Amino acid sequence: MSRWPNLKQLHYLVALAECENFNRAAKACFVSQSTLSTGIQNLEELLGVQLIERDNKSFIMTPIGLEVVQRARQLLSETKDLLEMTASRGGSLSGPLRLGCIPTIAPFLLSPLVTLCGETYPDLDLLLREDTSDNLLKLLEAGELDLLLLALPYDLGSFHSRVVGQDPFRLVLHEKLIDSYEANPARYAGLPDHSLFLLEREHCLTDHALSACQLADQAKINPFAATSLYTLVQMVSHQQGATFLPEMALRAGILERTELVAVAPQGQMPHRDIGLVWRPSSCRVEAFAGLGRLVTSCLR
Repeated sequence: MSRWPNLKQLHYLVALAECENFNRAAKACFVSQSTLSTGIQNLEELLGVQLIERDNKSFIMTPIGLEVVQRARQLLSETKDLLEMTASRGGSLSGPLRLGCIPTIAPFLLSPLVTLCGETYPDLDLLLREDTSDNLLKLLEAGELDLLLLALPYDLGSFHSRVVGQDPFRLVLHEKLIDSYEANPARYAGLPDHSLFLLEREHCLTDHALSACQLADQAKINPFAATSLYTLVQMVSHQQGATFLPEMALRAGILERTELVAVAPQGQMPHRDIGLVWRPSSCRVEAFAGLGRLVTSCLR
């Protein structure tokens, strides 16, 4: 092949696949619809294959088109890493850094982290995205995020990670349940059935808490689950039940104006690891380490 596809053409194709609409894709690329359409047509001519099937009102991606989109995402992601490496010289925390964080960490850690970043790295532009672990990993793979702040362990595939701190768990229960918990030698056995409320399973905190705190009796778990830690606290307070909460949420005052108290759960110092996750191709590992040190400071 004497001519090579350019990155702009690949960007147009990926945007079209993600937006599923020519007009929205053109707006996402800051070009006119005709410019985007022409760019994709030129890409098809260059590659000698049909990437999309068009009619007057809609389109579908061809099988080879879907494969090209996947390869194009990887190329665009690695190109972003290359630009960031040359711009920051690999170790400097400056310019934009797109950080993804899960909902059981973001509300309690990001505010002090952003403040500390502003003081330590004034040239850093920290851009934040909150989502579940699965969704953040997909965005990291697609090159839409540079770095993730997750609770570990978690299945990270081929991504690289580094633990930067630990977040202990506490058993939080209504004050009316204190005696039934502390007076029972087995502790959890003293809690009423269905009295323990947890987050929905899409939040990794539930699995981490149950594993770390060694709760094996499923009869204690209430079938209704919460979508956030704030909702979880309200459910526990209203139903006079119990739950597991991370220490960072307690320090942030999540139990204020409630009748809930935090006590030590079973297990030897039960906790979750807090870690940074990045692509193996990233050239900003030194910069990520600098941010990791700030996260460690915030956790302390």
